[in-house]
Amino acid sequence: MTTVVVGNCGISASPVVLSGEVPDPMNLLGQTGDFRYPTFAAYAQAVDDARPSINVAALVGHTSLRSQVMDSFDRPASSAEVAQMTSRLQQALDEGALGLSSGLAYRNAIHAPTAEMLPLVAAVGEAGGVYTTHLRDEFAGLLAAMDEAFDTAREGKVPLVISHLKCAGAGNWGGAAKALGKLETAARHQHAHCDCYPYTAGSSTLDLGQVTDEIDITITWSQPHPDQARRPLRDIAAEWSVSLMDAARRLQPAGAVYHNMNEADMQQVLAHPLSMVGSDGLPNDPHPHPRLWGAFPRVLAHYSRDLNLMSLAEAVRKMTSLSAANFGLTDRGVVRVGAYADLTLFDLNTLEDTASYDHPIAAAKGIELVVVNGRIAYRQGNASRQREGRMLRRTERISPSTPLTTQQEQTP
Repeated sequence: MTTVVVGNCGISASPVVLSGEVPDPMNLLGQTGDFRYPTFAAYAQAVDDARPSINVAALVGHTSLRSQVMDSFDRPASSAEVAQMTSRLQQALDEGALGLSSGLAYRNAIHAPTAEMLPLVAAVGEAGGVYTTHLRDEFAGLLAAMDEAFDTAREGKVPLVISHLKCAGAGNWGGAAKALGKLETAARHQHAHCDCYPYTAGSSTLDLGQVTDEIDITITWSQPHPDQARRPLRDIAAEWSVSLMDAARRLQPAGAVYHNMNEADMQQVLAHPLSMVGSDGLPNDPHPHPRLWGAFPRVLAHYSRDLNLMSLAEAVRKMTSLSAANFGLTDRGVVRVGAYADLTLFDLNTLEDTASYDHPIAAAKGIELVVVNGRIAYRQGNASRQREGRMLRRTERISPSTPLTTQQEQTP
């Protein structure tokens, strides 16, 4: 990986300053003191000053905007609050933000109606950015939530990316064909894509709405009960002699891995030409989902090479040129004269993701060389001390009405 897009699912580090408790799910990003960037420009400058090893591009989170103008999250924003959020968003877009992200499924954004989102999404469309959304419902209401996203993006004249499209919950398994059919229909009339990580478990904060005995749930961290991390919720509840729901309440705030997807559904989404590969990684999680370390090599080695779910060229397209085009990053994700040299050299015969749910922090095998902005960043297990990453500002205006289903140039 040579570039990371941050600020997904409605949560971003800027433009945000916090002094009290960090709202859920912004606590996935860090503690109160980590939110110290009142403008996007301040955040971008901090990234530049840090000289990261890889490139960083950033979205502005809707929940993060709410945290700066609202005294409570359990209601729609007032017209004055929407105006304040829109002003902050417009400034961030002017300063190089890629666009807006939302996480409407989360408790601190779920009360935001479509009417709250429309002025924000319209500001993104006017600036030529992109709107990404963690849908309001990934379970029984998935198709209706997709319609809401398509309608919002179309009215705002903005390209849409559905974040990690999935059919979550045992009652929703087998629904990938309908969801992808709806995506295809929308993409005939507007710029619409999705991303997907190559696993059948998701990871986020511990959400009471997802607590059920139908799936396995593993606690990754708990603020009041740190000793319960890395344990199944079912075992914790049995040990405490309480219900799953009562155990979950006692553990909050906490993080969890939810094994709530079906492999066949995930493969259909992953292989679809409108789908990009994304890790949805949570680097601050003390026991992260293996997707943080293994997502991209897993697609290349397991799903492309071993299962032949897609060609190698298609797998690479989903990680590089398609993503760069969707996020308005000019001369990135392609190999051609004049483009930035962000390259990964791997041995396909030995490539393997080694991260697992029990041992998630593990480097992949078979990656020989990584070049970032023309300089070697990693070679045969050793990272370079000379870090050549940079903050990437949006450089291309994305047309909301131009379908983007194929890309000829590939990046290995």
